[in-house]
Amino acid sequence: MYGYLADLMVGIHIAYVTYVVIGQLLIWLGWALGWRWVRNPWFRWTHLAAIGFVAMEEFIGMTCPLTDWERALRDLAGQPFSGQTFLARLMHDVLFYQGPAWVFTAIHLVMAGLVLATFVVFPPRRFGRAPSAPGPLFHRAGRGSTRSNLTHHNPARPSDQRPTSASATR
Repeated sequence: MYGYLADLMVGIHIAYVTYVVIGQLLIWLGWALGWRWVRNPWFRWTHLAAIGFVAMEEFIGMTCPLTDWERALRDLAGQPFSGQTFLARLMHDVLFYQGPAWVFTAIHLVMAGLVLATFVVFPPRRFGRAPSAPGPLFHRAGRGSTRSNLTHHNPARPSDQRPTSASATR
C-alpha cells in the first residue's frame, strides 16, 4: 500500500514539473498565436506560484515536500528510495536525473526567471474581466486580405457608406 502511495507521489511530482514546463511553452505559443486562454488569471497565477515555490526552495535550501513524502512512504513500504515497480523506477529516473546539484539549481532559477519575465511582458488579464483578443504576436493575414481591399468606415463621411436598398431604388 505505501509503495503505491509513493508511486503516486512520483506521478504527482512529474505532473507538477509538466505543468510548469509545458505551461510555459503553451503561454509562449499562445502569445505568438493570439490564444486568449493563455491570459487566464487562474492559470497564470497558479503557474507563477508553482515555479515560485520551486525557486523559493532553491534559495532556502529546502527539499521538495513531494520528495520527502515519497522517501517516507518508501521507508514505510520497505523499498529503496528509487522505487520498486517498473513505472516508479522509470518515473523516478526521468524526474531525478543524476547530475551536479548546481545544474538543477540553475535550471530551476532560470525557469523561474523566464516565467516571471513572461508574466510581466505578457501579463494575465485581471480577475473578473472578460477575455479580449490580445492579437497575435505575429500577424497572419487572411486569404485575399491586402491593404488595398481593407476599408475603414467613417460615419462622418457619407461617401464611405454603402447605399441601402431603399436609396438604391430612387
